[in-house]
Amino acid sequence: MENYELDFSIERLGECRIPSPVRGIRFMDDDGHVLYFSRFEEMNPWLEKGIRPPAMETAGPREKIFFDPSQIACGIVTCGGVCPGLNDVIRSIVLSLHHHYGVRKVYGFRYGYEGLVSRHGHAPLELTSDSVARIHEIGGTILGTSRGPQDASEMVSTLEDLKIGILFTVGGDGTQRGAQKISEEAARRGLPISVIGIPKTIDNDISYIQTTFGFETAVAEARRATYAATTEADAARNSIGLVKLMGRDSGFIAAYSVLVNSHVNFCLVPEVPFSLEGFCEALRQRLERKGHAVIVVAEGAGQGLMEKTAERDASGNVKYGDIGVFLRDAIKGYFKQSNLEVNLKYIDPSYIIRSMPANPRDAAFCLLLGQSAVHAGMSGRTNMVVSYWNQQFTHVPIKLAVSQRKKIDTRGMLWNSVMAVTRQPDMM
Repeated sequence: MENYELDFSIERLGECRIPSPVRGIRFMDDDGHVLYFSRFEEMNPWLEKGIRPPAMETAGPREKIFFDPSQIACGIVTCGGVCPGLNDVIRSIVLSLHHHYGVRKVYGFRYGYEGLVSRHGHAPLELTSDSVARIHEIGGTILGTSRGPQDASEMVSTLEDLKIGILFTVGGDGTQRGAQKISEEAARRGLPISVIGIPKTIDNDISYIQTTFGFETAVAEARRATYAATTEADAARNSIGLVKLMGRDSGFIAAYSVLVNSHVNFCLVPEVPFSLEGFCEALRQRLERKGHAVIVVAEGAGQGLMEKTAERDASGNVKYGDIGVFLRDAIKGYFKQSNLEVNLKYIDPSYIIRSMPANPRDAAFCLLLGQSAVHAGMSGRTNMVVSYWNQQFTHVPIKLAVSQRKKIDTRGMLWNSVMAVTRQPDMM
């Protein structure tokens, strides 16, 4: 999407007439915005034409709200894979609804969007401040999760039956596409239902969002795996430590794991194609020079090297080959043919990382995301996700957030830094 097409306008259900019950904080002005661009030279084309540069609406509490807190019920659903911070977000939403606005009826829908379809038989949980008091101390989601779409009409009927005014959807781009359909179906029926997304992707790959929750915890935990691989590689002659990390279409976790542990020698990500022959030759040269090597590979890297499949998962994504196992076997086969004995240790910590509780900074981030989502919903905004951009919390329309996957800019500072740290050759 070209920058001139960017429209960060947020849908609203109607005029806000009710004084907010929130006390002791500064209310945000509806005219407050955060610039999309961070560098002055990027704004020049707009400024020279006298056009306002693209900007996102600032998140936060409003002085007047749309919903009457004494009359409204709210719902929360978590979808997709587990991720550090899910329970923190649930807890933040419930506590903010209860303590900031006095909302007493909050439902937690079980097992993703299945919980919004009555024929699946998943009775919703009633969430209270007491029931969520300690859930941030454990990983996963107390609501359960699932993948795959459900019928928007059936889901909206459930919301209507339970008199839900705000639905909070916690999940990745597939989840938010479902949220968009729910919002559109509610609007078609003339129902005043606010749908607010909290972007969840451990891969940090949702567009127009600087950072997603759980990403920092994932990088911190990935460091344990790269440390173990480094220790193993240092311990024996011609030893190789190979670590596979999350990153289906974007290699942010792999890239940052390199920067927090400068012992990694090769970083393979989906954004940078490589040839198996070129990689193995570079690896051989590394072993000849140093006697050991550490490799980090994102799960979506090197898919062109493996046999393609037409299979899809429940979310509709093409099933990828296991690049970690493929590389492990390919490296062993290459050096066997070269008559060079190597000692390779393969580590895949993906599910260990996903199941971890959020670290302190992620936990605080989740708290602020949840509060921002509640403020947005109570003010009648809908069909949007809470974003974090240029160090501030903002609002972004769902249609923009799901328009494309965020990827590493291979000409940008991040990848340039990875190349400088690893000193790996160009293997494209």
